[in-house]
Order: sequence, then C-alpha cells, then structure tokens
Amino acid sequence: MDNISAPNNRKRNIWLFVVGALFLILGIVWFLYWLFIGQFYVSTEDAYVHGNQVNLNPQVEAGVRAIWAEETDLVTRGQLVVELDSTDYLIQFEERKKKLGDTVREISSIFQQVEAKKAKVSLQEAEKEQAELDWRHRIPLAQIGAVSQEEYEIYQTKLKIAEANLLFAQEDLKATEALVMGTTVTTHPKVEEAVLGVKMAYLNLIRCRILSPVTGYIAKRKVNVGDHVRVGDYLLVIVPLEEIWVEANYKETQLGKVRIGQPVSFTADIYGRGVKYHGKVVGFQSGSGNAFALLPAENASGNWIKIIQRVPIRIEPVIQEIIQHPLLLGLSLGVTTDVHDVSGKMLAARATMQPLYTTPIYQENYEEMETITSVIQEIIHQNL
Repeated sequence: MDNISAPNNRKRNIWLFVVGALFLILGIVWFLYWLFIGQFYVSTEDAYVHGNQVNLNPQVEAGVRAIWAEETDLVTRGQLVVELDSTDYLIQFEERKKKLGDTVREISSIFQQVEAKKAKVSLQEAEKEQAELDWRHRIPLAQIGAVSQEEYEIYQTKLKIAEANLLFAQEDLKATEALVMGTTVTTHPKVEEAVLGVKMAYLNLIRCRILSPVTGYIAKRKVNVGDHVRVGDYLLVIVPLEEIWVEANYKETQLGKVRIGQPVSFTADIYGRGVKYHGKVVGFQSGSGNAFALLPAENASGNWIKIIQRVPIRIEPVIQEIIQHPLLLGLSLGVTTDVHDVSGKMLAARATMQPLYTTPIYQENYEEMETITSVIQEIIHQNL
C-alpha cells in the first residue's frame, strides 16, 4: 500500500507545485503589469455622451403658419424652421411708416414756425424802434407845450406796448426753438423715435420667420401648424452633434492622479471596441453627482453607511473622429484615462474670456433690418 500511495502523493505534489507556480507567475505578471502599465490608467464604464440641446423659441407672438422641418431632419444654421403668421405685424409695419411720415411733417412745421417767429421778432423790434423814436420826438415838444400831456402819455404807452410785444415775441421764439434746438428734422428725437418704431415693426416682421441658430438635427418637436405661440414658448430642440462632450463618472478613489489635459481613449457600445475615440480631460464637476441631486442624501443620521461617490469628469473628444463615427446623446461609453502625467491641475486656473458657442443669426436679422433704411429715407424725403 505504501508503494502504491507514494507515486500518487508524488503526482499530487507535482500538480500542487505546478498550480502554485502558475498562480505565482500570474501574480508576478499581474504585479509587473500594474507596476509598469496598470497604475497609469483609470477606467470606467459609467460614462455617457452629452451635448448642447438648443431650444427653439419664438421672439414674437403669433399663430404657426408652416413647419419646415421634422424630427430627425438635418437643419443648417440660418435655415427656416418655423414660419409664423405675419399679418398683424405687416399692418403694424405700415402703421409705423405712416406715423413716421406724420412725425416728419410735425417737426418740419415746428422748424417753419421758428422761421416765422424770427420774422415776427424782427417786426416787433422795428415797431419798438419806431415807437421809441415817436416818443423821443415828443419829449422836447412836451417840455415847451407844443403837444399835450395826453398825447405825450399815449406815445409813451405805445412804446411800452411795443417793448412788451417784442419781449413776448422773443420768449415765444425761445420756446419754439427749444423744441428743435441742436437738431435737424432727421435728427430730432421724435423723428428718431418714429424711425426706431419702423425698424422695430420690421424686425418683428422678420422674426415671424424662425431660423435655426445652429446646424444640427431636429428632436422633440412640440409645435404644430395652427398653434398660437408666445414669446419664449418651447417649439422644438436642435441637437448639434458636433458640439458634444463625454461625461465620465469616476469613483472618488480613482481621481487621485486625474488632471486636466490628460489624454483619454474611449469606445462606444454602438460601434463596439473596433472603433476607438480619443480626447482629453478638460474639467472636473464641482461636486459629486449626489451633491447636485434633486433630493441629496441626508448623511447626518445614525444609520449612515459609507458609499463611494462618483464625480463627473468632462472630456473633450477629437471632433474629426466624431464626424467620422457620429455619437448620439446619452450613448454608453467605456472610458480610459492615461494618468502618466500628473503635472496638470484638477481645477481650471483661468476664467474663459471668449464665448464657447455663438450664433450669427440674430446679428444677421439686425443687418437685414438695416435694409429698411432706404425706405425710411424715402418716407422722410416725401414728407419734408
């Protein structure tokens, strides 16, 4: 029996040695991998695609006349998306043009009144000079009794009346001049106000054509033909898929070496691991997801249990790769961050001094409104 069990024990010892050696080798390989590679990378599967969702809102109140794009459609920046009924604003525009003409006539009349009152002042000055001469001529005659005292007093009174009429005419001229002082018909405040009214009415007319502020895809359309919309109402969402970023939720225990500027690679479940994206860390959220929750956890209780928190990290992808393999908002990602270089900062050191996202369509609306200048000048010319 001893002779039979001895080989079995020997074989078992050999297998135990082999298994132990294998585990030891695997342990050494794992340790070497962690020492030279693994400790310089942190990964998470809790990562998702985020991006801008541009709400399209009207700037004027009106009924919806037409819708030019449907959900999933691509729209380019400046493209007509929703058209509102412009009848009321067209009438308002015509009323403002008429008011401008009336205002120009009114101010022109005031300028003409100034000239007429200047002439009246000149007339009153002449009458006052004549009355003064008549009175002075009678002073020596009254002293020698050549004219009666009554006649002398009459001419003296006429002089006072002429002086009063002159003073009244001068003050009346000043009051009228004050209405137009330092201006011309075209630069008078009332005319400029009427001009602004015409421009505003034309701008409201332009705003009945609601344009896309960005290039993107239509989503979540709520508006329908016939709806009466008000300023600021939600119509639909435009998603610019080139303006996206990745939000990777790392455990707090993984963040010790993560810094702004570190390179990142990630894959999307939609394409699998065959498509790899690249990017860089651009910022840390200012708190964990729990800190910004609608109902944050109440930890000041006797039943507290420690839970490892996750902090969102914002990652900026390479746009060329996104264009080649588009990503949709909300898709799941697997993210790995290279933490070899820990010389960067965890928080941004400088404030942003330039806009990150802009649209020119509002400026284009204003520039289009400037085309009404020729119409305004024609109205002013016709009513001067």
